[in-house]
Amino acid sequence: MYKVTVNNNTFEVVLKEDQMLVNGESFVWDISKIDSQSFHIIKDNNSYRADIVKANYKEKSIILKVNGNKYEVELKDKFDLLLEKLGMDTVASAQLNDIKAPMPGLIFEVHVSEGDEVKKGDPIMILEAMKMENIIKASGDGVVKSVKVKKGDSVEKNQVLVQF
Repeated sequence: MYKVTVNNNTFEVVLKEDQMLVNGESFVWDISKIDSQSFHIIKDNNSYRADIVKANYKEKSIILKVNGNKYEVELKDKFDLLLEKLGMDTVASAQLNDIKAPMPGLIFEVHVSEGDEVKKGDPIMILEAMKMENIIKASGDGVVKSVKVKKGDSVEKNQVLVQF
């Protein structure tokens, strides 16, 4: 299942083998690629030309121009929805103060030390939880003031791992 937001309108999209459901109703269309940035679409006997104006694949957002009308599209897949449900989608903040453990686990690796300069998205450490390795990344730019844990430490949810 996906959640697709188009110009602030949200739709639930489910893909089933040869069928697409949008908000529980069958969605039938024919789409053909014209080139790497343009597509031809036929929906309900109407013809549309869709051009990709801007795409940010990391953030899963795209700006399309369909028959001259601009549409901002954002996609959330099952992993984004799970993180949102667990409250882990709001880890990023404008000012980087400290990084807390998003869940209980074991520190598998630490990639930073005191005085290191980090940029948004840089890996800080790996937290092993529920038999999975989770890469904890910097949510903003900053300089590490102190690392509160070391490899092998057990941590609880919301425990401070790194201070900036």
